[in-house]
Amino acid sequence: MSDETKQDRSQIETTTASSGSVGKALITGASSGIGAIYADRLARRGLDLILVARNRERLDALANRLADETGRSIEVLVADLNNNADLARVEQALRTDDEISMLVNNAGFGATAPLVNSDIDKMTEMIDLNVTAVVRLTYAVVPEFLKRGGGTIVNMASIVGIAPELLNGVYGATKAFVLAFSLSLHKELAAKHIRIQAVLPGATATEFWSIAGTSVEHLPSQIVMTADDLVDAAIAGLDQGELVTIPSLPEIADWDAYEKARQKMIPKLSLSSPAARYGITSRTHEKHQSTAL
Repeated sequence: MSDETKQDRSQIETTTASSGSVGKALITGASSGIGAIYADRLARRGLDLILVARNRERLDALANRLADETGRSIEVLVADLNNNADLARVEQALRTDDEISMLVNNAGFGATAPLVNSDIDKMTEMIDLNVTAVVRLTYAVVPEFLKRGGGTIVNMASIVGIAPELLNGVYGATKAFVLAFSLSLHKELAAKHIRIQAVLPGATATEFWSIAGTSVEHLPSQIVMTADDLVDAAIAGLDQGELVTIPSLPEIADWDAYEKARQKMIPKLSLSSPAARYGITSRTHEKHQSTAL
């Protein structure tokens, strides 16, 4: 990032933080790692916060520190998003707190083992957290954003959403869902002033790796980004209006080319006849000929 860009971002942060509250952000998975850093950055930008995670001790410590350092209102909501009752409480907060202007769907976990070496119950838990919770929380807040005339949803996806060969296939599939969900939300909601951003981190130095079954120390250092850099890049991407932010991708032109190719295919993905390479006489064509006779 250039010094000029850094200066511009600094000016944005200073202006926002000094102008009073600009709303409230609800952040899931906020007790440590990426979620805790989002909490720090957003509080310093002037947002009040609702921090959601399972670990009360960590949440309380973070909330107290941020309240002291930023003067923002920091609420704690202890919840396990794989528990239906807890998830419902977070949904209720999103429906009833009319100050919420931003949802950061950060909570999730991954896996590195091949499918055949994975615990199916753990895989189901991962789907519930990475997919179901994201959908339910989004559905809870979008109607409220529509009433208020706008809002922002940040969905934490992963590079394995477009490169599922790299890690456990179920994990990659959950993150492909998050990416597809985000693209669809953007198409549906952009004209209604609801911002959507999908963030696709690569390997990031957090507790994710030890929970997933591979120590981050075993990864080549050149592919591992710090969590601070990841969040700062993601927020810069949001400032720049990116729908999809891949913090380590050197050239945005590469993503643009990927997306252009995808868009080019869309009109051809559903046609009345099979492609000529399959050598199949189209029954639709035969039907049209019969009708004409």
